[in-house]
Amino acid sequence: MDAAAQDPTAKARELQSQWYGEPLGTLFRRLIEDLGLNQARLATVLGLSAPMLSQLMSGQRAKIGNPAVVQRVQALQELAAEVARGDISAADATNRMDEIRRTAGGSVLNNTSQTASSGASQTPVKRVVREIQALLRSVSDAADIIEASDALAASHPELAEFLRVYGAGRTSDAVKHYEAHQS
Repeated sequence: MDAAAQDPTAKARELQSQWYGEPLGTLFRRLIEDLGLNQARLATVLGLSAPMLSQLMSGQRAKIGNPAVVQRVQALQELAAEVARGDISAADATNRMDEIRRTAGGSVLNNTSQTASSGASQTPVKRVVREIQALLRSVSDAADIIEASDALAASHPELAEFLRVYGAGRTSDAVKHYEAHQS
């Protein structure tokens, strides 16, 4: 493959690292391994077609266009962390993946019904934070959000922090920020 053909893929992976913290191929392969999935099952849980998942993994496409899919990716990352810690069994993880496939991506701000299995692992705060993140990330990518945050920092530091934490940060940091500002 010549250098010109590699440039778009390399650029897509670089953008994915900015937007999602790492290239999606790396992230999705880790989810596949940690949760005992194959690519077809991961695509189903995320609500993507198998070709779209493949294009995202290979860097042929850079961005996940649907905020609901981004939210499902975040939910699967959290689930994988719970499995790694031993907080949840393989059977419960399978049930949760089915639930993520059915429910993640809807408006969590108005969704008060949770099953017993999701209530223990996904607090209302985390659900609200993920909805805020999905909304911000649906209108702009992380690089633009950071640029906007930097532009606001001198005159509106609290707003700049909000954009940086929710628009380009990790869910765990956003949850801490949310909890700190709700008291």
